[in-house]
Amino acid sequence: MEHVIIGAGPAGVIAAETLRKVDPHSRVTLIGDEPEPPYSRMALPYYLIEKIQEQGTYLRKNKNHYEDKGIRLVHNRVAQVDSRNKKLKLQKNGTISFDKLLIATGAHPIRPPIPGMDLPGVHSCWTLEDGRAIAKKAKPGASVVLMGAGFIGCIILEALASRGVKLTVIEMGDRMVPRMMNQTAGNLIKQWCQEKGVEVHTSTSVEAIEKGGMTSRGKLDVKLSNGNAIKADLVISATGVKSNIQFLEDSGIGMEFGVLVNDQLQSNIPDIYAAGDVCQGKDFSTGEYSVQAIQPTAADHGRIAAMNMAGRKTIHQGSVNMNVLDTMGLISSSYGLWMGVEGGDSAELSDPGRYRYISLQFQEDVLIGAQALGLTEHIGVLRGLIQTKLPLGKWKQHLMKDPTRLMEAYLGTTQSIGHNAGII
Repeated sequence: MEHVIIGAGPAGVIAAETLRKVDPHSRVTLIGDEPEPPYSRMALPYYLIEKIQEQGTYLRKNKNHYEDKGIRLVHNRVAQVDSRNKKLKLQKNGTISFDKLLIATGAHPIRPPIPGMDLPGVHSCWTLEDGRAIAKKAKPGASVVLMGAGFIGCIILEALASRGVKLTVIEMGDRMVPRMMNQTAGNLIKQWCQEKGVEVHTSTSVEAIEKGGMTSRGKLDVKLSNGNAIKADLVISATGVKSNIQFLEDSGIGMEFGVLVNDQLQSNIPDIYAAGDVCQGKDFSTGEYSVQAIQPTAADHGRIAAMNMAGRKTIHQGSVNMNVLDTMGLISSSYGLWMGVEGGDSAELSDPGRYRYISLQFQEDVLIGAQALGLTEHIGVLRGLIQTKLPLGKWKQHLMKDPTRLMEAYLGTTQSIGHNAGII
């Protein structure tokens, strides 16, 4: 059996290793289109703050890991998938045949249609090559503009602030991390950053980036929608990502925002699967199929897809929407349907002076979503209650009055279930 995986990120690497365990007599080929060994994009901020060297970003530290595991690692880009004849056309000549194929090509940064995005000094922070370029420019005292204060943007923000740059953040939304936190929590994060010396503009966009004048010494002029202009040594774009599916045109593989899959992560073509940021998989909370571009989902997808490729039927129950963020020492988190549902109940507790906030969302007596700021105790309980869909009974009312009583509610509910089942 010839298993081929396109994409050497977490989903692809975990899938390759899983296939080696459960189908040891097969051949496994892992194709990555960057020259470095497979690495984690989530480690790039640690590289920028010099906590790790480039090797520290690698997903597996042993130099001979893939060879020792019997995984063939190919550095090339797949230009086309011939699903009928089960062949991959490579960009640098040649083809690779497969019996089972996993598409784990991840995503790429969205390049906003702004004049000047192609100027030197304007970068994404997505690859090791980007990281090297940013590290050269982001010296202490340098003026840096960060476009985007979403999840990825805020991770980059943390690294840039640690480098001692003069940082300005531009966010089109009316708050920071708008797809993760509500108005109250998002604006508390903004206030926290401002108190730490970061300039933050929300409800603002970059309209153009231009070369500075003769006296600007190589700086860029960043023009904003609010009429202001900033002189910057470096501009970093973190305005979202899009699945890498463009090479799959004319392949016959069903796509929408990503590769469409069933509950075994199988595409409309039986021997072709998808995982990670390129996969339009099931959302645990809604039951709908969407692209969930977070690393825990990629890891989960990689394992499940590999099991099914090896003939060991494994059902994907759906990914829980889960984000945990450290913004200059302020921890924020959101889970599930953190924005609530129509007809549901909600409870919140806010202490803005101490940067503390928690919000719980219910559907009948089941916790379906939550967000927290400045609170790290029992955060794992939040995920557990959401993922198990545990009926809270009377404990819902306790949480409505005091959302911090999470551990009590969990223990009280599980013990009650144990008594009723005759376990305790």
